[in-house]
Amino acid sequence: MSFTLLPEWSPQDAVMVTWPHKQTDWVDILAQVEPVYVALCQQISQIQKVVIVAHSSELKAHITTLLLDASINMQQVVFVDAPCNDTWARDHGPLTTANDQGELNIKDFVFNGWGNKYQSDLDTQINTALCRQVTDKKNRIQKVDFVLEGGGVEINERKVLLTTSECLLNPNRNPELNKQQIEEKLSQELGAESFLWVDHGYLCGDDTDSHIDTLVRFAPNDTLVYVQCDDEEDEHYSALKAMESQLQTFVTPTGKPYNLVPLPWPKAKYNTENERLPATYANYLIINETVLLPIYGDEKDALALTQLQKAHPERTIIGIDCLPIIHQFGSLHCITMQLPKGFLNRDPNEQ
Repeated sequence: MSFTLLPEWSPQDAVMVTWPHKQTDWVDILAQVEPVYVALCQQISQIQKVVIVAHSSELKAHITTLLLDASINMQQVVFVDAPCNDTWARDHGPLTTANDQGELNIKDFVFNGWGNKYQSDLDTQINTALCRQVTDKKNRIQKVDFVLEGGGVEINERKVLLTTSECLLNPNRNPELNKQQIEEKLSQELGAESFLWVDHGYLCGDDTDSHIDTLVRFAPNDTLVYVQCDDEEDEHYSALKAMESQLQTFVTPTGKPYNLVPLPWPKAKYNTENERLPATYANYLIINETVLLPIYGDEKDALALTQLQKAHPERTIIGIDCLPIIHQFGSLHCITMQLPKGFLNRDPNEQ
């Protein structure tokens, strides 16, 4: 029975986050960043469980205090004890495939710090700890000798895989494989039956080599949600216009054009070193019944909420202030990884 990567809008058990701490690059802005994680946990825990990877027992105690102070139901929180280099759960976390019987195959791909840019020796061990401590024993767990981050791929209910050539064809990932061989590997491991390669688009400040989850996202019913830059003076304008033109040429497996839902372009955000930060509304997280959208205290926040509702009319859209997160050059989707239904150990009292 074939296994396929599940679309993000599939039913979920939990969302995984890896908590920032003083030995990470977050150290100077922990006071601003931790409230974002608490706000995330508040929203997620009302709907499903939160799996928190904690670097140490001391950090676990600290997190517990923060969550209790925020009146979060701790029965909805599951801790995983595992040291980490950084906190980008989307990219060091597992990718979970399923078959038609609902059986899960948890894939642990190689994470090399986005092309050996950053140290990742601890992050590469998190999935082993996660599966050993909280995964239901009936699930299959498989290490895959292929470099891949969760932020680099999207899939929909038609088994179409969406990615960027800038990332997956980059020689800092799998240099021994060409495009056809990469497609064959992704078909084998993730069950993809067709591919959409985005050849344009980037975000200044992004060091993932243009992850798809910063630019274009799948939504149900043959829909693509994407960032649209309308400022001709902005450095992103030409690349994102070329990306939009390419998206207009994409067709579904049945030959129809995709429904395109553009997201607005926020004003440029900078850090204290005057480096531009990768503020993007495309980096949202889909959970059960809800979509959590990163917002940035920008005049376009409200429009982004309205536009995303068009792509997910059956879900509640909730904004989470992620301005502190982009100071480390990622956003909301980057710091989370959904864990689908059946991933966690079953409570014996549950049916």
